[in-house]
Amino acid sequence: MSKKVLKTVWEYLALTFACFVFAISWECFMIPNGMSAGGMMGLCTIIQYATGGLIQAQYSYIAINVILILIAVLAMGIGFGFKTLYCIGMSSLAMEIVSSLTVLHSIPGEFFFVRETLLIPIIAGVLEAVGIGLVIRYGGSTGGTDIIAIMINKFWPVSLSTAFFVLDFVVVSLLLFLPGKVFADACYGLVEIVTFMMIIDFVVGGKKSSYQLIVFSNRYKDIADYIANDLERGVTVLHAQGWYTKQEKNVLLILINQKEFPVLSKVIKDIDPKAFMSVSPTHNVYGEGFEEIKAGIHIKKKKKDE
Repeated sequence: MSKKVLKTVWEYLALTFACFVFAISWECFMIPNGMSAGGMMGLCTIIQYATGGLIQAQYSYIAINVILILIAVLAMGIGFGFKTLYCIGMSSLAMEIVSSLTVLHSIPGEFFFVRETLLIPIIAGVLEAVGIGLVIRYGGSTGGTDIIAIMINKFWPVSLSTAFFVLDFVVVSLLLFLPGKVFADACYGLVEIVTFMMIIDFVVGGKKSSYQLIVFSNRYKDIADYIANDLERGVTVLHAQGWYTKQEKNVLLILINQKEFPVLSKVIKDIDPKAFMSVSPTHNVYGEGFEEIKAGIHIKKKKKDE
């Protein structure tokens, strides 16, 4: 088998493992304990609780994702790769399998039972971060609120991070409308969300959410075209001179967010295996496609009477 085939097989094995870890976080810890959190799975669990288990989370998960994908394609023409479709289908299948294995559930009498209730959303948040993080790292996506956030960001001047936060907050708040649910139940959901957000950065590849890349390559034009046309990101070509060879060179300066980094690094390697790339995590990136510029409070100075 060629290296390319082996690499593809490895990627899909990793994605399959990630989908099962994602499923375990929900079907073994959150759902058996009547908990919910943010994201599409949070909404699906609420549907399951509201219908008394008639509509299982794994079924509404795949149904809602199909609807969202169709809407996104019609509204924006988004091209969803096979990995995204694979991850959505595999996650649903994994949830179906894991939900039937009660021996793995964190419930009284089973090995994974956790007596301290607060630890349940923390464990689930870590597992979900590992699952989703690996999916992102290998170029996939589980759909859900990712699709909604991208559509909101496309048509309204709202950053992706703000869109994700609002969507997660709304989903967690919906739990309070169910009979028997109290404020503490929503708090457990917030604990899961915070844990997830803290861990996923490390899984994907760093502490920071944005990166600055400097790329040295003789095929800089192909790389720049991919960034501009496929990623729809800006890229700057810097004119430089190699001091040892005294030859003129073109260097690419790129700013990307966390989710785009695994995809771009793979593309650069495929285009030019000999490319030299420097990657630096950035503390803050402000502007279109990233965070809004935080200007603080403007204090107007009063004119003194002459």
